[in-house]
Order: sequence, then C-alpha cells, then structure tokens
Amino acid sequence: GCRGAQGRFAYKLLHDLFANYSSALRPVEDTDWALNVTLQVTLSQIIDMDERNQVLTSYLWVRQAWLDAHLTWDKDAYDGIDSIRIPSSYVWRPDIILYNNADDHFGGSMETNVVLRSDGHIMWDSPAITKSSCKVDVSYFPFDGQRCRLTFGSWTYNGNQIDLRNQLDTGDLTDFVENVEWEVLGMPATRNVVTYGCCSEPYPDVTYTLLLRRRASFYIFNLLLPCIMVSFLAPLGFYLPADSGEKVSLGVTVLLALTVFQLLVAESMPPSESVPLIGKYYIATMTMITASTALTIFIMNVHHCGPGARPVPPWARRLILHHMARLCCVYEVGESCKSPQRAPGRRVGREDTGVVGESPGEGEAGAEVGGCPRDRCLCHHDGLLRNVGYIAGCFRRHRATQRWTGEWKKVAKVMDRFFMWVFFLMVFLMSMLVLGKAA
Repeated sequence: GCRGAQGRFAYKLLHDLFANYSSALRPVEDTDWALNVTLQVTLSQIIDMDERNQVLTSYLWVRQAWLDAHLTWDKDAYDGIDSIRIPSSYVWRPDIILYNNADDHFGGSMETNVVLRSDGHIMWDSPAITKSSCKVDVSYFPFDGQRCRLTFGSWTYNGNQIDLRNQLDTGDLTDFVENVEWEVLGMPATRNVVTYGCCSEPYPDVTYTLLLRRRASFYIFNLLLPCIMVSFLAPLGFYLPADSGEKVSLGVTVLLALTVFQLLVAESMPPSESVPLIGKYYIATMTMITASTALTIFIMNVHHCGPGARPVPPWARRLILHHMARLCCVYEVGESCKSPQRAPGRRVGREDTGVVGESPGEGEAGAEVGGCPRDRCLCHHDGLLRNVGYIAGCFRRHRATQRWTGEWKKVAKVMDRFFMWVFFLMVFLMSMLVLGKAA
C-alpha cells in the first residue's frame, strides 16, 4: 500500500512540476543572473588514435550539474519523495559541446535520464563516444608522447548567462580501461575564459589535457630491431670474397629491405615536415648502405684489375699494404697479424720485366764467351738463342704481371676489411644515438 501511494505521489509530482514548465528557457529567477553549471569528465577508454588524420577517438562519461529554479518542491507534501529520475528531454539542458569535435556526424551525448532533487539540483550523466582533433607530434616516434586537449563549453550562452566550471582539477581515471598502445599519464583540467572575435562577451570553457605516452614495445620488436639487425648485416658485404659475385647483391637486397620498412612507417605517420626519429634512422642507414655498395663496386674494380694493371704506387704500398694491413690484421697464408711482416714488395727490376725482344747480338756474345766457336758449331745456334730469350722474357713478364695483380688483390682485401670495421662502427654509433634520443 505504501509503494502504491508513493507511486501516485510521484505521478502527481511529475504532473505538478511540468504543468507550466518550458524546457526552452534558461531556468533562473532573474534573467540577469548567471547560471552555474559544473562539469566533470570521466575517461573510460581510448578507442583509437589516428596519427595520420590527427583524430583521437575516446569513450567518455560526461556529468553536468546545475540548479533549476523552476523545478523545486516540498518533499513532505509528496510523501517524502526527495528525487525523481526523468528523461533529459523534459528539462532545460545547457548546450555544452566539445569545441574541437572532429566527428563527421557531430553527434552529442546520449539521451539518458536526469536525476532531479527537491531543491532543484539536476545531475545529468551521459556517455559519449567523441572524436576530437589532436595535434600529433611524431618527431620521436615510436618513443613519443602526445598532449590531446578536450575543450568543453557552451555554444550560445556567454559567461554572463552560464558560468561553466570544472568540478575537479583533473579528469576521473578510476574506471579507465588500459589501452594496449597508449599509456595515460594524467588528465589535468583547467578553466579558461576566452573572448572571441565575433562577440564582445567572454565565453568560459573547461579544457581537459590528456597526457599520453606510446607503448614502444610493439614498434621496437617489429620495426626497430629488424632495422638494426639488417644494418649490422650490411657491412658484412665487405667480408665476402670478391670472387663470390654476391657482394653487390647483398647490399642491394639490404637496401630494398630497409625501403620496405621505411614505407611501412610512412603509411602510418602524418605527412608533415617533422620526420620521425625512426625515419631518420632508416634514411641514415639507407645512405650508409648506398655508400657501402658504391665502395664495394670500386673495390671489386680494384680486385679485378686484369693483366694490364700497373704496379701499385709506392704511397699505396706503404699506406695500405703496410700500415692498414697490420691495423686490420690482413695477412697472407702462414703469417699472422702479430708476426713481423716482410717488405710489402720490391721494385721490379730488369730481371723481372725482361725485354720484349733481345737482340741476337747479345746471344751471340754470350755464346762466344761460354760456348763453342762459331766455325765449329754444327747446329743453328743463333736461332736457338733467340727463341730461348723470347720465352724467358715472356715468362718474366708473366711473373711480374702476376705479382702486380696479387698486390692489387691484397690492396682490395685490405680496403674491404678497413671499410667493414668503419661501417660497423657507424651502425653502432647510429643505433646508440637513436636509443639515446629516445631515452
């Protein structure tokens, strides 16, 4: 019986309250007075962060509270009813919207009930999925942090009509569902009073600054570590033997692999002037690999110099075959990098080069000194000496050419080892620089 009586009183209360009530006018006793509206935002979930379009999609609970001077009653006259819950469309509601809304449909809050108390206080809790514009700075991607602002304010009422204030100094993160990509560091709230160019009246707003930090584990294992490993693989092209024919192929393959990773990063980043940190690392690594491939081609040209090669210059023999060879521990078979190294080469003398064609007179003089007299020789002595001298000269020239070719091959080998260690050091320094900037 008591419940039935309270139900009848609630129906009577609803009828009495809204008999002469209009939800179109601001509910104040004096139109010159400002209506105090309190705002509190609870962040429930970060649905998506679109870096390319610079849009943050979040799930919020928006609580608004104000005093309606026309909706008060004596609770003793209505069987002690202190509060009722009615559809929000029945009462006047402040037109608080998200200023930096980036939604195509520009939808508002959900039409939920409001809690109306006997003293006229109204509390309206409504969930909303908002898309807000957020200026994204990807300079330190994937070790970046973002500051996304959510600015709430009245669209038509100025500060003399609605005094908007924040209930707490920060957004409520009690019921926040952790995001797999972003870590929320805080959500401070500030109240601002802005005078726009269109109007002379001040317009208050409440701005919630969402402090985000990217969880970089996914990008480290899928973008950064493969790039570092591929970068350390590139200098090993200098260690490959020149006769294998795979030195240039390795450099080109590594360059193509880094290009694919670079395209993956470029697809997810906004087209801006600020290049991401990982993009800078990719560009620097690709430049280094391009330089290493060009040096490999040059060194292979030195290695395959051919039979028409000239002798190694003295400065190159002294610098490369002596100092750099000991520095890079390049030694011949049977030697070691700690054993004393023999002279890198000696000048090719007359006995090495030989003469293209020895004159028959020299052979005849030798024959007369150490051989039998001409008048007693029964064979063709002159022709035989000329043929033997020609064969000996060809053999000496062939040995000299082989020695020169071997020296050029050793020069190429020393340069390979030297550039291998130089590029290994460059890759290590670039990796440490990227990690240092990330820290």
